[in-house]
Amino acid sequence: MKHTVVTKENFETEALKYERLAVVDFWATWCGPCRMIAAEFDSLPDTDGVKLCKVNVDEQPELADAFRVNAIPTLAFIKGGKMIYRHEGYLKAEQLAKLFEQYR
Repeated sequence: MKHTVVTKENFETEALKYERLAVVDFWATWCGPCRMIAAEFDSLPDTDGVKLCKVNVDEQPELADAFRVNAIPTLAFIKGGKMIYRHEGYLKAEQLAKLFEQYR
């Protein structure tokens, strides 16, 4: 699944104003579970109506603070400019695909 790197400069355009489901993955390079979930995302095909946005919490601490990210990976599902679901921790590809279907 392709992803978009998101920063505080483009977060509003790429995630908040995206007309469908934006899944924001808050992660860090040193985080083992973050690398594991990245591999799961990579194994998924692009999903119609779902955009994957990745936020490096070390490079974008303001965004992490705004979403009260205390553990990584944290996934924020955003639709219509609002967070509609949040998950902390690792998920397998099958679990991610089910969540995409449920929330898109």
